[in-house]
Amino acid sequence: MRHWLIANTRAGNGSRGEGFWKPRLERAGITSLQVRDLAEDDWETTLAADDIVLVAGGDGSVNRAARACHACGAILGVLPSGTANDFARNLGLPEDPDALCELVARAPSARVDVGWLDDQLFLNVVHVGLGTLPATQASPRLKRWLGRFSYAAVLPQLRRLGLLRGFQARLETDNEILEERWLALAIASGAFFGGGSKVPGACARDGQLTLVAVRPHPWWRLLWTFMVTRLLGHTPQDDDSVLVRRPTTCRIAMHHGHRVTADGESLGHFRELTLRVEPAALRVIVGPC
Repeated sequence: MRHWLIANTRAGNGSRGEGFWKPRLERAGITSLQVRDLAEDDWETTLAADDIVLVAGGDGSVNRAARACHACGAILGVLPSGTANDFARNLGLPEDPDALCELVARAPSARVDVGWLDDQLFLNVVHVGLGTLPATQASPRLKRWLGRFSYAAVLPQLRRLGLLRGFQARLETDNEILEERWLALAIASGAFFGGGSKVPGACARDGQLTLVAVRPHPWWRLLWTFMVTRLLGHTPQDDDSVLVRRPTTCRIAMHHGHRVTADGESLGHFRELTLRVEPAALRVIVGPC
């Protein structure tokens, strides 16, 4: 068994790279580390089953490491270093870096679900519509200044970008078909997405996806819904702007091609999406629940 430290120096504000995590891991007792930059690709081909891959980056970096671990049976450990860090929240990891490194040294592991968009693995969420804006419109400087609240800061841009009317889409879940106009669609594998928004009752080990569909409304009302959700941890009960479903599979058919992102990374434009959950597919280091 080997310990790998895979660092993305461009994640978040760049302060939590190799120089931040390596000395803390060594103090926790992990003194033999294979250190690689995320941009390199040779480490992926040399992983072995039961290796522990510690990735210091945001959700996009964790996604890439997860694909490599899933392919060979290695164990994924997350060292949160990005803007949203939603997958780390799903794992119940300590926020204190030293406590996290001590946990990583003990390596308590469990299996969690992963989502699939065709052959693309995702850990947190696939977005269509409004939810793609943080990945495509929020600048790196904005993300550094506002952190996870950069997701709210792009909402007033909707009028300028001409997105207030939304788009027509047909949603097919396990036992329901819905066809209407939507402003945003989010399909999540775990309980957290969008920089800490929580779906009540969901978790990364329940064998289900969570579909969150947002209907078109004035941007100020959506901003209010977003901020209240951030404070309460769930969407207000009397708010009809948001629809939530819990399928194991989901198919989306749109009249026109729309940009799609997965775990904060752009995948291009799609007219049709087929999503499914693969239960207990990935071994990860988890915190106390």
